[in-house]
Amino acid sequence: MMGFIQEFKEFAMKGNVVDLAVGVIIGGAFGKIVASLVSDVIMPPIGWLIGGVKFGDLKYELPTSMLNPEAVSINYGAFLQVTFDFLIVSLVIFSVIKAMNHLKKAPVVVEVKPEPKADEVPELSKAEALLTEIRDLLATTGKVSPSL
Repeated sequence: MMGFIQEFKEFAMKGNVVDLAVGVIIGGAFGKIVASLVSDVIMPPIGWLIGGVKFGDLKYELPTSMLNPEAVSINYGAFLQVTFDFLIVSLVIFSVIKAMNHLKKAPVVVEVKPEPKADEVPELSKAEALLTEIRDLLATTGKVSPSL
């Protein structure tokens, strides 16, 4: 039993689980903000444009009968409201992820120096030419081997 508790503790304290929990909490709060944006800011002008209709109030009432004397309604307006919420949340999340991916793709500049060709002798600087001349003079006197 103690092994199970220890394993659970290690699992729960991993970074991924904590990150997921934070994401869920922030996502819930973000969902409320977007739901308010849709229902309080976006939908009223749309309802006004189509004749003062409040989408949340749209419903179809089924007829009553002797077997069912209470009215039953299909609340399709609430469904439309939730659908608009979902579409706007999806659009916002898509835009945020697209922006993050764009920032991640920062161009990497790599400077590539061309390799000298086998038959070309690279041009030496003045210091390199002088050192080569000194090496060759020492090699002719026998003090240094020419392989350096």
